Amino acid sequence: MKVRAIKLQDVDYGDQWDREIEDQWSYRDFIADDRWREGWISFDCGIYRPDERRVYLGVTCFDAKRIFVAYDRDSDGFVELGYDRVADPFDAKFHRSMVTGSDGCLYAAPALLHCPDQYLAAPGAAIVRYNPADGTIEKLGTPLPHAYIQALTIDRARETLYCLTFAPEYLVSYHIPTGESRVLGLIGSGIFGMTQSENLVLDDDDCVWSNWSLSRAWQTEAGPDVMRISKYDPRQERMIYFDEGLPWPDGRPGYAKVEAYFNLGDGNMYASGANGAFYRLDRDTGKAEHLFTPTPDRPSRLTSLVVDDERGAWGVTGRDGNCELMRIDVDNMTFEKPVEMKNGAAAMWQCHDIVRADDGVMFACENDNTSRSSYLWEVTP
Repeated sequence: MKVRAIKLQDVDYGDQWDREIEDQWSYRDFIADDRWREGWISFDCGIYRPDERRVYLGVTCFDAKRIFVAYDRDSDGFVELGYDRVADPFDAKFHRSMVTGSDGCLYAAPALLHCPDQYLAAPGAAIVRYNPADGTIEKLGTPLPHAYIQALTIDRARETLYCLTFAPEYLVSYHIPTGESRVLGLIGSGIFGMTQSENLVLDDDDCVWSNWSLSRAWQTEAGPDVMRISKYDPRQERMIYFDEGLPWPDGRPGYAKVEAYFNLGDGNMYASGANGAFYRLDRDTGKAEHLFTPTPDRPSRLTSLVVDDERGAWGVTGRDGNCELMRIDVDNMTFEKPVEMKNGAAAMWQCHDIVRADDGVMFACENDNTSRSSYLWEVTP
């Protein structure tokens, strides 16, 4: 396999993060610094469209005009998609919040980087519709004023988008034809940190899987078991809050937080958490079974999987500049790690999303590299 780093920006920040920025800068400091406002980017989500041979990409950037681009395989370059025509200054990224509608359009929504002191100044995330056929882009309704959207999924049959908002942390629905939005449930109080997972996923019954957490407002410490699993059932039109979470692989008390959910097409639901450990979920009870931990000996994560044509699911394990491509055999629940995510001296910091083209080439989105601009990584079989 051949690994290649594709660079939209390539700004080297050296050790400035450690010396000057971490625990010191605020949102306004990033906005005031040209190098960080424009050059410190992450690739957060992607969609591949084979007819166009393009990877559509959600980007984190303090410059709101730059958060939506495409990588064009034929020209081997990036294409601006006109987001500057609709951008609001507080639009900071498409996190895991881009989907394809039944009309062939892309639907997305921005997440935030600003702090609570600007809550009322920021209008909130609007649903964005982009038509690849003619390049038109528009903002539709804002599901929850002043709140932004971290994750998005779509029920095409119901023409409904499901959104994870922040802050506060709600699960919200948005009906595309009417623009009607509904708060479906509160998933976290914010008392002990952020509750939500990286993504939202539908199971085969169109239920929407998400995290939730206990509040325990009467305590000064959260306790080890506050992170739980939930789903929204559109047939019952209600949230189901399971009293279950991810058991720690080492058997310690309590639950690990779900990092991501997966539907791999075999009728089951899966999740990752606890340093990239992989679990099977019971769709009726939410009970989780630990299957394996692909990288137990160093910091790791597993935020995205993409299924191939041979019952395999591909993702990236590891983090902190030590990452490997992984393939899971879905039928046997075994895994292999065929290649390191390196290109010369460059190494992937960590992976946030991965997509696969029809010819088997994969594109992995790097994020949160504090020493340089993050890259798009291409893996050719």
